[in-house]
Amino acid sequence: MKKQGFQQPTFSPCGIKDVDFGRDVKVIEPCNLYGCEIGDRCFIGPFTEIQSGVKIGSDCRIQSHSFICSGVTIERGSFIAHGVCFTNDKFVTGKPSPNPEDWDETWIGEDVSIGSGTTILPVKVHSGCVIGAGSVVTKDLTFPGIYAGNPARLLRKL
Repeated sequence: MKKQGFQQPTFSPCGIKDVDFGRDVKVIEPCNLYGCEIGDRCFIGPFTEIQSGVKIGSDCRIQSHSFICSGVTIERGSFIAHGVCFTNDKFVTGKPSPNPEDWDETWIGEDVSIGSGTTILPVKVHSGCVIGAGSVVTKDLTFPGIYAGNPARLLRKL
């Protein structure tokens, strides 16, 4: 039953558009990939969104239900578990900014492992870090170690 005064929504199909793929990449659909770069031998799981400007190095695994926003670089050999969410907006005005100039970048080094359900704010994560499931990374992780918690803190150096 259509209620009076309601309009039909605009639908945008999900899909893959303007992606620079390396060799031997495996993508499980459905997913949204657009305007990004994905290196050789990567795996992209279903229900994943990777936005424009994202760069993913070779031999990375991005598991299902993960969201990688504009401004993220993930270096070679990193593992992003199920349901990991990257953010690029620190809400400095108290609300989301629609202006990309207000967004910050995130850099994930080589051979980083990020556990399921983790949220990554705009930070730099040193190569070789392990981030425990459910963590919230609010600050740069400057040397290899195992980090976990909300906010994520160093548990042990590697």
